[in-house]
Amino acid sequence: MQQTTPAPAFSASPLPLSILDLAAIREGHTPADTFRHSLELAQHAERWGYRRFWLAEHHNMASIASSATSVLIGYIAGGTATIRVGSGGVMLPNHAPLIIAEQFGTLATLYPGRIDLGLGRAPGTDPLTARALRRDLQGSVDDFPQHVQELQQYLSADNRHSKVRAVPGEGLDIPIWLLGSSTYSAQLAGWLGLPFAFASHFAPTHLQAALHLYRENFRPSEHLAQPYAAACVNVIAADTDEEAQSLATSFHQLALNIIRGTSRPLQPPVPSMQGIWSEMEAEAVGQMMDYSFVGSAATVQRQLKGFVQATGISELLAVSHIYEPAARLRSYELLAQAMA
Repeated sequence: MQQTTPAPAFSASPLPLSILDLAAIREGHTPADTFRHSLELAQHAERWGYRRFWLAEHHNMASIASSATSVLIGYIAGGTATIRVGSGGVMLPNHAPLIIAEQFGTLATLYPGRIDLGLGRAPGTDPLTARALRRDLQGSVDDFPQHVQELQQYLSADNRHSKVRAVPGEGLDIPIWLLGSSTYSAQLAGWLGLPFAFASHFAPTHLQAALHLYRENFRPSEHLAQPYAAACVNVIAADTDEEAQSLATSFHQLALNIIRGTSRPLQPPVPSMQGIWSEMEAEAVGQMMDYSFVGSAATVQRQLKGFVQATGISELLAVSHIYEPAARLRSYELLAQAMA
């Protein structure tokens, strides 16, 4: 695992645990199957004490079915009762801020006190698809700070005097998070006094720098009095280390496809990755997926407690790329027990 620098000590009380679900489409199955299993996972997670269940916006990927993120959030929220449901995140360059304010205002009206709005700065897809999605071809990710503040204005109570209003949405308590895989959004989240989540599950390199800049630049706001940072990591837990390593070969194949620039559904586990990837590809996957915790409950507990201590995060988000739904449920159940 990557070496990390010490962070301030935090409370020894149980760390809030949450789930990032990429709505993975499994080989030989359909998006409808994916959605059913996502809802089943959210229902179990609610019983196991997970705080939130987030879905990520991606496009033009054969392995991910969460492209219509707000629609899927409504489906999950409608099938659960208490767990927070939200976006991890909505890729704001793809949308007009007013549309997102209306969509999430509608969700927060239907499911009050349970909807989170996480915002990302990237398009969540390849350049060609980004052009097909983009509402304004002259727009740029550099417009992100302005668009975040525009969205905040639409959701504020004082926007009632504006000529352009988000109905529903205006005046509702919808927590906005900024998400990032670099230091850019970390600084912006600090300046705006918003919670921040880092995508260390696929971009480990800048985690510590981003957390440092977020805390260093944090300015208290009406939304948040002190910094609140979450980190997303890959977790594959099973009853034994050997079983977890076997399950992880599905995750390794998914990561390999990202490295190769190919798009395939999530593959079943294989006996070995030998002959599937080259030595260089294995090294590249290992670097990209550095913050991955694979093993029995005891192994994962030991590794994650070290990670939490080193980073000082306020909340842990877990993503588990496991082919069999029952094994995925078991992984999250063991994680909840390990971190209790």
